[in-house]
Amino acid sequence: MRIIISRTDSIGDVVLTLPVAAVLKQSFPGCTVIFLGRNYTRAVIEACGHVDQFAGWDLPPTGDPSPGKKRDEEVKLIAGLNADVILHVFPVKEICKVAKEVGIPVRIATARRLYTWFTCNRLLHIPRRNSTLHEAQLNLKMLKPLGIDRDFSLEEISGMYGLSPGHPGNRLNIKNYELTGDSGNKRFRLILHPKSKGSAREWGLENFSELIGLLPADRFEILVTGTRDEGAMMPGFLQKHQDRIVDLTGKLSLPECISLIAASDGLVAASTGPLHLAAALGIRAVGLYAPMRPIFPQRWAPVGRNATFLVSDKTCSDCRKTMDCACIRSIKPEDVVEKLESR
Repeated sequence: MRIIISRTDSIGDVVLTLPVAAVLKQSFPGCTVIFLGRNYTRAVIEACGHVDQFAGWDLPPTGDPSPGKKRDEEVKLIAGLNADVILHVFPVKEICKVAKEVGIPVRIATARRLYTWFTCNRLLHIPRRNSTLHEAQLNLKMLKPLGIDRDFSLEEISGMYGLSPGHPGNRLNIKNYELTGDSGNKRFRLILHPKSKGSAREWGLENFSELIGLLPADRFEILVTGTRDEGAMMPGFLQKHQDRIVDLTGKLSLPECISLIAASDGLVAASTGPLHLAAALGIRAVGLYAPMRPIFPQRWAPVGRNATFLVSDKTCSDCRKTMDCACIRSIKPEDVVEKLESR
């Protein structure tokens, strides 16, 4: 049996979908699991031992921008996968239409979008937005039409990612920064990821500055990560702490980022892809959250054996229409230090 898992959104969403591949492998020995995703998430998917094949939905340019040509390429891609089942974990109208057109026998999706009623033949009523279940648990609910109908605990899920990125030997060289994997005499290697590309409410650079000041230099090696654009958004912060941090903003490919996280001891971030990667890779992942549905930790907390989170003990919707969230900024740096040092 050949099964497509379709999830063409961001890195964090993809990470929280990988346990679906694990359960499929456990339930259907010998099946082939194909992950249909965006090419920029490819490194995450290819690091997962439960996935046999990656297929990139955002097809490369062909030189012919006509809609008809693009559609032909999409049909060719999906048809070429020879799938028996497609799980639309994150339904995309065009993918649903193509999957039906090429005749994939079992097409599973939620029933909350009108187009899935016309393109899919196994519909599930899973209200995600108001659910109290975690995103990873909701993803696994999609397996019910395949006879997998039980609840999975977050503890179970924490061991289902199957990520093993590795890096050459025990060394990773990143543009003049040599990272060794030797933990014999090292300090606690901590990654701070202050920005979120607008995907989450942020803790604020002032809090990250205070956190750096609370971490003894003889015990903590601090690395700051982010995209090149995010680095350009915080030049003052990076310059202020240049004697305490290694600035890796804009210097990492995704495979390098995964290897860096795997070779580190902890990571602090809001609800972002690197946070979920850190949780999946088993390091100390401290997530910072706003207490607001549907972005609250009950839905999006990092899930891993060494993952934890902080959130204000209140119910608040004041920042629903703004990214400036007083509740997440009220989390104390001292509490983050406590989470990092807890065993």
